[in-house]
Amino acid sequence: MTGRSAGVRGATRGALVSRRALGIAAGAAAALALTLGALSFSEDAAAAVASGGKAPAFSVVDASGKTRSLAEFAGKTVVLEWTNHECPFVKKHYDTGNMQKLQKAAAADGVVWLSVVSSAPGKQGAVSGAEAVSLTTSRGAAPTAVLLDASGVVGKAYGAKTTPHMFVITPKGDIAYQGAIDDTPAREPETVKTAKNYVTAALAAVKAGKAPAVTATQPYGCTVKYAS
Repeated sequence: MTGRSAGVRGATRGALVSRRALGIAAGAAAALALTLGALSFSEDAAAAVASGGKAPAFSVVDASGKTRSLAEFAGKTVVLEWTNHECPFVKKHYDTGNMQKLQKAAAADGVVWLSVVSSAPGKQGAVSGAEAVSLTTSRGAAPTAVLLDASGVVGKAYGAKTTPHMFVITPKGDIAYQGAIDDTPAREPETVKTAKNYVTAALAAVKAGKAPAVTATQPYGCTVKYAS
């Protein structure tokens, strides 16, 4: 082997090793980014409210112009549903009748269901009181009330991140469950039929005087359209 040939082969091996090293480094960086993202989500969730802790008090006007507060429903199980009628994920649950079915079943059990709109004026999903009432009627929805949280104060107090984002509050005012409506984060309407519904499970547990088997999940959907 000549010195020149050995040098070329050595350079080639060095280039291959460098490429492999770069690939490993890139993979490690991607893994670190995912880990940091997960930690960020956990920290954000912890900074808002924790399952098992007290639900933040609030006072806000509903679609009819009446001031509603969490204290008004003391002693009752309460569901908070963050919503945005223009969000594809919200549409999936309303267009299939899934959300309405949940609302009506909850009402039959004496559960208070509050739909919350935290979209800021001019942003996707923002509605006036009249528009909220019209949407409820046209969709055959059955919430106890639709809360208009245009300032985002209630949403930020709970750490609501997506639409939908669900919270189940016990009669004692503790958060029994928070997170996704179900275990299938997809837009396709047909997925509703096979999805495991976390809200239904949480309500059944609270009714039985037990803690839900699952108390928190990562919510999915469109981001809540806060002013900032």
